[in-house]
Amino acid sequence: MAVKGNLIVGQSGGCTAVINSSLVGVVQTALKSPAVGEVYGMLHGVEGLFRGEVVDLRAEPDGVWEEIKQTPSAALGSNRYKLSDDDIDRALQILRSLDVRYFIYIGGNDSADTAHRIALAAQAANYELYAVAVPKTIDNDLPYTDHSPGYGSIARFISTVTQEIGLDTEAMRRVDPVKILEVMGRDAGWVAASSILGKVRETDAPHLIYVPERPLVREKFLEDVENCYRKYGYVLVVVAETVRDENGNHIARVDPVFSQDAFGHKYISGTAAYLADLVSRDLGLRARYDKPGTIQRMSMAMASQVDLEEAYMVGRYAVEEATKGTTNRMVTIERISNDPYMSKPGLVELEKIANQQKLLPEEYISPEGNFVTKAFVEYAMPLIGGSAVSFPRLQGKRVALKTI
Repeated sequence: MAVKGNLIVGQSGGCTAVINSSLVGVVQTALKSPAVGEVYGMLHGVEGLFRGEVVDLRAEPDGVWEEIKQTPSAALGSNRYKLSDDDIDRALQILRSLDVRYFIYIGGNDSADTAHRIALAAQAANYELYAVAVPKTIDNDLPYTDHSPGYGSIARFISTVTQEIGLDTEAMRRVDPVKILEVMGRDAGWVAASSILGKVRETDAPHLIYVPERPLVREKFLEDVENCYRKYGYVLVVVAETVRDENGNHIARVDPVFSQDAFGHKYISGTAAYLADLVSRDLGLRARYDKPGTIQRMSMAMASQVDLEEAYMVGRYAVEEATKGTTNRMVTIERISNDPYMSKPGLVELEKIANQQKLLPEEYISPEGNFVTKAFVEYAMPLIGGSAVSFPRLQGKRVALKTI
């Protein structure tokens, strides 16, 4: 046991289907730990800490935590607040006043930076504080971990809706033969790539996948769409929201009002709409587009059981390690085997994680840059918690009609 003291936990960044499972892992473990006194929650992360919005999690009824584990979004509320240098000293003062010795922060790259800076400030002030970050991002772009909690669930969602939208596009191909599906993922193509996981037949959607790791050249894109239309009679294209052209410019526009968040990440919109217009205008094929929006990152109806269990595991492990004296670390997930799928928690230094990014590897992208490989499918399929959703088709045996 490192030291007897209080624990505080917060949630940060985009909400997911399983971020609350990590919260429950933290809280249930802390409530049983002899090293932990009070268990506090920051409402809306560190921003709530500065506003005095701290709640007593020991006061919650025992039965609520199992229900929270199955609840989407962030039970404590989230934020995208970037700490200034002045904020660091103030945060440490508040934590001291609460006798907080264990600081657990659930989030992605930017949240890791917050935990890292607080850990360093505590060490510089000679204040015994143990800060551990719990990974969370649907983008799956955290380095040094096999994957991130949140990714398995969005992968399940995207693979399912791709099949559903594909069937709709196929049925309506005499009217709208091309559909562009725009998905999240920031600057990495993990989410877009997951659209392949429900594909069984060659004719099934998706037919084309474009990720930010490769430039989208307009002329080549139009050629790809036209070729698929001639081959299949309809086309379902999946595109990451932040794809760029060969000159490094975003295909979509940057939001003119809210151009970026506190960490400098641009708000991008309109990729699918632009590409649908391009297809309609240049190929003469009526194209439509879909953009699921925030529901894709936190749909509990599509949550992966593997994702839920691993999210809880990393939350639990963060408290176990912090109370042993571990600090300035992020919990990772290490894959043990694929069949059967097994994993275990690990640790990595926060300085290696903060503001860093893991992109989709070259071996997961097709040589043409418009699809993904079998190696990606083998990597991602175990994370969605069972087989991807696919749908049957009619045989469609034609009947010979008599000439009247």
